[in-house]
Amino acid sequence: MNILTPREKQIFDLLIQNYSTSEIAQELGITSKTVRNHISNVLLKLEVKGRAQAVVELIKVKEIEIK
Repeated sequence: MNILTPREKQIFDLLIQNYSTSEIAQELGITSKTVRNHISNVLLKLEVKGRAQAVVELIKVKEIEIK
């Protein structure tokens, strides 16, 4: 079962490549606010407080991987 939606996965894949919120927005053709909303949704799903914690949890459950 996937925790992330395809868009959330795209965003976190870019986050772990050190893209900023505005760079992710530009890359995906969406607003920075939409990027932040997706990130907030993931934080709620995982019940974590920050992006770094979310990345660690997503790596643990093999939703994303560092390349």
